[in-house]
Amino acid sequence: MPDISLTMVVVLCLAALAAGWIDAVVGGGGLLLLPALLLGLPNGASAAQYALGTNKAVAIVGTTGAAVTYARRTPVDVRIAVRIGLAALAGSTAGAFVAAGMSTEILKPVVMVVLLGVGAFVILRPSFGTAPATGPVSPRRVLAAIGLAGVGIGFYDGLVGPGTGTFLVLTLIAILHLDLVTASATAKIVNCCTNAGALATFAWKGTVYWQLAALMAVFNLVGGTVGAHTALKKGSGFVRGVLLTVVFTLVAKMAYEQWLA
Repeated sequence: MPDISLTMVVVLCLAALAAGWIDAVVGGGGLLLLPALLLGLPNGASAAQYALGTNKAVAIVGTTGAAVTYARRTPVDVRIAVRIGLAALAGSTAGAFVAAGMSTEILKPVVMVVLLGVGAFVILRPSFGTAPATGPVSPRRVLAAIGLAGVGIGFYDGLVGPGTGTFLVLTLIAILHLDLVTASATAKIVNCCTNAGALATFAWKGTVYWQLAALMAVFNLVGGTVGAHTALKKGSGFVRGVLLTVVFTLVAKMAYEQWLA
């Protein structure tokens, strides 16, 4: 365990609980969990690496729990989800290599503009993601989803990161014509694949606080499972509201980091 107070451990566990719920409903739990770890872990030259590694060790548990809950309660094409996930794993690895040699700060304004456009689109199109999922998906649309949601967003995840889960949900709705609940369920399976690859890298580097991660993971699992049940019970309209909240919170956070921090 890192040298932190019991109060901070409690705060981190509560953050993991809330992040698991948010991530299961619509993605974006890392917006809460990662900053909490950066604040709570001891400062040092490798503090950010330990925060990232511990975050992945926590998140993969909640994401897996949410994915299992969704798979039991809603029709998810696991084969398509895994294929997209494997492509996203390759894309995120490539993105991480590129990120090592360039500044990602130049991309943040572009991402903010895209997110604002997404928020406006969802507001102006109330029916987006509320229609029931369609029947069998054509091979062409599956390939498009593998390319954009897998390789493309996976690359973004490795290069920049914030909002990956939200982008996945929106892309899956647009390409595969899924409803918001089914898209969230599919995104969780994709996230399991990308989290596993990232966690393996951080574990190999030795930048994971495993004892703290194990404790926080219990809370994240509870949050993820409850969040999945909430989304399934409340339906697409509820998920849409959470989606808009996460989108505009992400824009505000990135704007603050870009111009005010």
